[in-house]
Amino acid sequence: MASILSVAASPSASSRTARLVRHLDDRLRRQGHEVIPLDVRTLPAQALLGADFTHPAIVETTALFEQADGVVIGTPVYKAAYSGLLKSLLDLLPQYALAGKTVLPLATGGSTAHVLAIDYALRPVLSSMGATHIVPGWFTLDRSIVVAQDGTVTVESETDRALSEVTDRFSLALGGRTGLSAPVPAA
Repeated sequence: MASILSVAASPSASSRTARLVRHLDDRLRRQGHEVIPLDVRTLPAQALLGADFTHPAIVETTALFEQADGVVIGTPVYKAAYSGLLKSLLDLLPQYALAGKTVLPLATGGSTAHVLAIDYALRPVLSSMGATHIVPGWFTLDRSIVVAQDGTVTVESETDRALSEVTDRFSLALGGRTGLSAPVPAA
């Protein structure tokens, strides 16, 4: 199966975006993929903001992108665009860091007014970085993601179904299985 780098690009330690991305990671693992989680907020701020391309954490992160077959990118939407934290990371990656990659863009936000941020803010950047295939992404309202006190995540059922379909399409594009059943024959 494919190797997937799963990027959560929220600056918040209690991020619903990160929890949603990790929720989808579990689904991808059950489909047989190797999933490597990356929480951008854990990278050194000095390296991100100082554009330190040679910092060991940035060099390691660049290698993770290079080695991945597919990339999930989850970001909260702020002011109708992806997070500044994600922008800082993308700026440090090589111009064609996504060449040959299948990418699943995901976004969360408090209002449906931000639903087009994936297509009008994030998708063009991913495309300019050489992504071979950007599958249709998904915008999730914050209120559809419920985090219990013990940290478990529940996604509103209709939203969870839609996210499962999006995730399955991503898996299929990587040559993987869809749902949690047997492999799907190649087309």
